[in-house]
Amino acid sequence: MADTDADTIRREFGEAVNMTAGELEEWLGTEESQAVGQKSGGSGESTGHESGRRIVELLHTRKADLTEDDLAHMRKVHGYVQRHLAQEPQHEDVETSRWRYSLMNWGHDPLKH
Repeated sequence: MADTDADTIRREFGEAVNMTAGELEEWLGTEESQAVGQKSGGSGESTGHESGRRIVELLHTRKADLTEDDLAHMRKVHGYVQRHLAQEPQHEDVETSRWRYSLMNWGHDPLKH
């Protein structure tokens, strides 16, 4: 992958993930975090929750140590956040919505500015 592509992916990931590693780690330990998302593979853990754990690792990884797989996941996170933001519910309290909780599993709190 070209350096410019990697730079773009890192920038977009940084824009999508607005929670710190500590905030995300704390959130992932809550019942609300574990109650949302699609579960696959019989593990009992949702795809978003698993992704959140990976995002915490990525936030602790130095730029020079990122692998192609890391960059691919970072791109996936950016895409998910962008698609999910476009689906904001219009008629419910966003603060306690499954929509917000799912986004937070992916490292983005839509109420954080």
